[in-house]
Amino acid sequence: MTKPFWKTKTLRQMNKDEWESLCDGCGKCCLLRMEDEDTAAVYVTDIRCKLLDARTCQCKHYETRKLYVPDCVQLTAKNVGKLPWVPRTCAYRLLAEGKDLPDYHHLITGDKNSIHKAGMSVKNATIHEKDVKEQDHPKHITIWPGEPDILPD
Repeated sequence: MTKPFWKTKTLRQMNKDEWESLCDGCGKCCLLRMEDEDTAAVYVTDIRCKLLDARTCQCKHYETRKLYVPDCVQLTAKNVGKLPWVPRTCAYRLLAEGKDLPDYHHLITGDKNSIHKAGMSVKNATIHEKDVKEQDHPKHITIWPGEPDILPD
């Protein structure tokens, strides 16, 4: 029996299709974050990027997203292990850390909706960024399933 590509290749060895297939569609990477200037702690909110579709957890303009959101960070094999804000449940991060994909990942289950069924996505649980004033962002800090449970004081 042949092992799946994510068990035999490093992230750098994967082709574009293999790389893209690792995304589980949770939507957590498309949430607004805040960094504490004093401690450098990063807090995740329930505020979604204007391009994230709340129902599908997919980017509405994935291929051209940088035109709409110039500071959107594209995950690469080189940077994924260096970005502390990448969700702990992210397949890219897990593989970069030498871990395996979770049981609910679609490459394991064969079902693209298994992430949502497992309650590990942000599907239908976010607010559009245009609907929240910047000064109210701290009120939207959220602990998502599988992420650290530390909130600021």
